[in-house]
Amino acid sequence: MKIDYHTHHARCGHATGSLEDYVKRGIEIGLAQIGLSDHIPLVHVDPADYYPEMAMPLEELPRYVEECFELKAKYAGRIDVRVGIEADYIEGWEEEIARLLEPYRWDYVIGSVHFLDRWDVTDFRQTHEWDGKDRMAVYERYYDAVAKAAATGLYDYIGHIDVIKRFGFQPEGDVQHLERAALEAVRRHGLAIELNASGLRMPAAEMFPSRRMLEYALELGIPVTLGSDAHQPERLGQYLSEARELLKEVGFTQLATFKDRTRIMIDF
Repeated sequence: MKIDYHTHHARCGHATGSLEDYVKRGIEIGLAQIGLSDHIPLVHVDPADYYPEMAMPLEELPRYVEECFELKAKYAGRIDVRVGIEADYIEGWEEEIARLLEPYRWDYVIGSVHFLDRWDVTDFRQTHEWDGKDRMAVYERYYDAVAKAAATGLYDYIGHIDVIKRFGFQPEGDVQHLERAALEAVRRHGLAIELNASGLRMPAAEMFPSRRMLEYALELGIPVTLGSDAHQPERLGQYLSEARELLKEVGFTQLATFKDRTRIMIDF
């Protein structure tokens, strides 16, 4: 079964294509399930006083959900559309995030750490924030946020768990203890993670997470799902064949899928 649970579209401001474009592309490439999972509106910064085109405007959230369910019905029998959201974890803003999520009937919610306060560590326009910083301290702070996200009960799985490496900024010391602590938090709170293939087209030049993190996830019994993190319809499913092969090499035999906030394991 071919799945892709991590996708974005034009509403977020930094992707292209409509939701329906992604669904049609999913049918074209033979996906059995497509997860629609655009970025939740920003809660901790004023969009008018921040970098543009970061996430969908607040007023678009109900329209996004409505359109997802319309497409789910329209294409039933041709592709299984799962309705999701990528909900940034922002320390100290847990109640606000919960209020945004609560009204809607999600199939799944991705918990991703992009922000350390106002700094989006995944934004190419903000790489200057690394200047003069103790990189190990940044990694410690990042992985601490991942562990806190896992503990909130807001999420079904953690997205691109080691995305802090995206632009190639690495500490001099070993960060394996931080990676393992984050995975242990994921296991402790019963979440899954994703193998996000988009890292192959970024300066990090490897998927999120790394093979060594996948090996430890397998050891801990953490379920894994798949996502391309496509921001253009033509990138839907990109590198997911390589991702499936990597999972098989590591020793995984099943993938996590989600429906009505329930995890369903499937063989692959």
